[in-house]
Formats: sequence, structure tokens, C-alpha cells
Amino acid sequence: MAAARKRRVSAARKRRRQRLGIGAATGCVGAVVLAAFWSAIWPYLLGALLLGGAAGGGWWLWRTDRLLRGGDRRWRHDEAVRAGHRTLAQVDAMTGTEFEEFVVELCRRDGCTDVRRVGGSHDNGADVRGCLPDGRSMVIQCKRYAPRSRIPSREVRDLLGAKVHFKADVAVFVATTYFSGPAERFAAENDVLAVHRDHLGLWNNGASLLSLSAVNGLGQGDRRHRQRWKETYE
Repeated sequence: MAAARKRRVSAARKRRRQRLGIGAATGCVGAVVLAAFWSAIWPYLLGALLLGGAAGGGWWLWRTDRLLRGGDRRWRHDEAVRAGHRTLAQVDAMTGTEFEEFVVELCRRDGCTDVRRVGGSHDNGADVRGCLPDGRSMVIQCKRYAPRSRIPSREVRDLLGAKVHFKADVAVFVATTYFSGPAERFAAENDVLAVHRDHLGLWNNGASLLSLSAVNGLGQGDRRHRQRWKETYE
């Protein structure tokens, strides 16, 4: 039994030595091959490392630039809101021309391009023209009326005609008052963005013009709002 155990132990040790020998031989062969071809391989390895480093660095710079630009845009937007903010009482005191310029400022604040006031005696139903941030052309009618007034349907129809005349993609009616019921329905049915007094307050306080389209035609104040309006203006 002891002799047999010794033979098994001896055989196991011999197998381990053989495996170690094969591993060492393989390592030596690999080292020899690597040494033989290193002069041909190292430029590719170095190039891969440099390319990976450049790609990683480029991504980091792009990400950092994006974050900084996003922060800068938010800062500029907030500054524009603070600098251009007016109370509705101040807006009510503006002249018609001043109100049109005020609307131009709000459009530019929101990133609209090529925005300009075109109102006048021959404006063909448009007071402001320009392009939305997404590139669509727009035509805007501005009405600085007393808060107790109402925008009639015919004025919204005139704006719809101006949209066709100027071949604009979007028509916007901005008013310091509210629309009559038929006027609001006509605007909603014909894709005219009707910015009434409440929406103008939201826009002036930082909401974007495009965001107002989500609440277009959904009413013009609740009962409590109308009661406050009566107490203020009647």
C-alpha cells in the first residue's frame, strides 16, 4: 500500500512538472514572438491607445461644453425675463407701437429669429413677423386694448387672411384683453394661437410662446378670476 501511494504521488508530481514545463515553454514562445514582432505591433497599439484617449477626451469636452451651454442659455433666459418683465398694468399703459415692440422682445427672448415689427398703415394685417425657434414662419397681430374690451371674431379672421397673404406657417394673436366666445372658438378651429390676457401674463413671466399652444382655446379664466377682474376694473 505504501509503495503504491508513493508511486501515485510520484506520478502526480511528474505531471505537475510537465504542465509547468509546458506553461513555461509557451510563455517563452510568446515572449519570443512578441519580441520578434514588437517593432511591427507597437505603432498599432500606440495608435489605439492614442485614439481611445482622444475619443474619451473629446467626449468629455463635448459633454462639458453642452452642460456649460445649457447653463448659459438658462442664465440668459432668466436674465432676459428679469430685464424685460413688465407688470400688466405697465403693459396697459403702453402705446400700440410700444406694445408691438414688447411682443418683439418676448419673441427674441424665446429664441425666435428674424423677428421685426412691421405694423403700420399698410401692414396687411400683421404687426410682427419672424420665425419660431423650430424654423416655422409666423405672423403676429398685436392688440393693446383696455382689459374690459373683447376681441371680436372679425379681427381673428383678418389675421387668418394675413397668414395666407404672407404664406406663414403659424398665426398668433396677442391681446391685452380677452377674446369673445366666438372669436376664441374660431381661433382654435383654425389653428390661430390666441394669446389672451392670462396667457400674456404667463408669457411675460417666462413661459415660452410655444408652450402656450398647449392651452390654446381652453377658456379665459375661471369664476374667481372673473370676480377679481370685475372688482378691479368695474
